[in-house]
This record gives sequence, structure tokens and C-alpha cells, in this order.
Amino acid sequence: MDAEALCKSYLNALERSDLSAVSRLFTADAVAHSPLYGVRPAREFYAELFADTNRSETTLLNVFDSSANGSAVALHFRYVWTLKSGKAVAFECVDVFELSEDRNQFTKIAIIYDTAHLREDFETSRK
Repeated sequence: MDAEALCKSYLNALERSDLSAVSRLFTADAVAHSPLYGVRPAREFYAELFADTNRSETTLLNVFDSSANGSAVALHFRYVWTLKSGKAVAFECVDVFELSEDRNQFTKIAIIYDTAHLREDFETSRK
């Protein structure tokens, strides 16, 4: 699977809150860096994210692929995240992935977006 197809599979699994599908895209030791959840193993991060999610909708805006001469790919997308509380928050974000040596899985994700407008709703929905 090429990097763009891997990224599109990721967005599809994210929209469906499919922990099994998203986990297959990451190596067993992959790490997630999230502005809301902190740094943790990717599988734990997605399990917690999906537990906090009522619905997700993604719109792909750009794929930045340096996998031909490096080991990174980034997705720029619009994310409409409906929290368990029913509150929907929308924002643009960039997910930067490091790829495994064979470029078939992710070894790391760094999620970049401004949390200022949603942090209060997020924390309230987790109580």
C-alpha cells in the first residue's frame, strides 16, 4: 500500500471509530502525540479517543508525502468531531506520520491543531 492509500485508510478508520482497522495501520510499538491526550501508545490513544467520540467526519484537504525520499507523510484535513456529550467541534488539523522501514505502517503520529476553542467542551464531556 502506498503512503497516500495508507493515509486514506487511516481517515476511513478514524471516521468509523474502528479500533481494529486503525490499529492495523500502526506498528505494535507506535506512539501517538496528541494535544489533548498527551503522548501514549497509539492503540491506547485511539481506544480513548473512540470512547470519547459519538461521531467523526473527515474531509481530506492535502497529503504531503515525502515517503519516496524519507519516512514521513502528513495529512491536512477538516475534522468534525462529535463528542460523547453530543457537542460537535470542527477544526482543521495536520497529522504527521513517521513510516515503518517497509513503509506499510505508521510508527508515530504527531497531531497538530489548536485546542483552545474545544478544550472546555472536551473536558466537560469527559466528566
